[in-house]
Amino acid sequence: MGAWPSKSTRGQPPRFPQWWYIAGVPRQPSWKLCSSRLFRGERRVAGPLASLAIGCALAGAALLLTAGVAGCVPEGAPTPDTSTAAPVRTASPAKTAPIKAVALPVRPAITSEPFEDSFDRGELGPDYNALGPAWKLVANKLCVRGARNKGVWLLRKLPVNARIEVDAVAEAADGDIKLEAWGDGASGATGASYSNATSYLAIFGGWKNTKHVLARLDEHGDDRMELEVESGSDDERQRPVAAGQPYHFKIERSNGKSVRMSVNDVVYFEMWDNEPLEGPGHEYFGFNDWDAPVCFDNLKITPL
Repeated sequence: MGAWPSKSTRGQPPRFPQWWYIAGVPRQPSWKLCSSRLFRGERRVAGPLASLAIGCALAGAALLLTAGVAGCVPEGAPTPDTSTAAPVRTASPAKTAPIKAVALPVRPAITSEPFEDSFDRGELGPDYNALGPAWKLVANKLCVRGARNKGVWLLRKLPVNARIEVDAVAEAADGDIKLEAWGDGASGATGASYSNATSYLAIFGGWKNTKHVLARLDEHGDDRMELEVESGSDDERQRPVAAGQPYHFKIERSNGKSVRMSVNDVVYFEMWDNEPLEGPGHEYFGFNDWDAPVCFDNLKITPL
């Protein structure tokens, strides 16, 4: 991961081309001149940004000459100040989220009070919509193997802003712990690739424990956030999932746009979505799985 500019060079335009990497995605700072100060935002690089930087500087200078004062707001998500900060990106959705008319059983929505489930019973019950037979309650946990991206949805509508917490254990070295948030409550994969999701997908140790991912609508999409797994890495966010070890997950949205994924209270990703998944078609939480054996427990959803 490339280092950010040192304190002695901050506030100065970089030489172009210059590439920055966040969560394995090439990026390049974009600079704006405003009231004699330079503000840095981030944008996905599709080509050299030198012309953008020059154009922005000229526009800022013209505003200063004609108006005397220029206002400026950095684009998108906040830029981390150190290389150890959690990866942050602004989503530029390539896909429009489909809104599906799905008739679901009516269950009480999660509004002011937290919803909790410890799975201490024999059957899932009416609060859940399991899309296949792979999902079972075993020893007071929700367990699965080989669901092939046909998950189980909680049929309690989520608020737009919520904190979703759950414990999970991968029972094999393949890892592959998968959660969905703000989906339609009814959909699963219709083919070998889960490119038609209706939710944000949080994947821990996916692809046989080689990647950690936060994606929007398509777990294979070019716009997903990802960290490559490296055994023995000094950065715990890049370590593989350990079989048999409990992990505590959080997926949070508190401002209507920014979705954050944390594991054991360490932030792995934060995605700023300018077209957030919310409203009809995007109101439910789900568990998912491809092939690896995984168990979940202690679900808690808190409105924010």
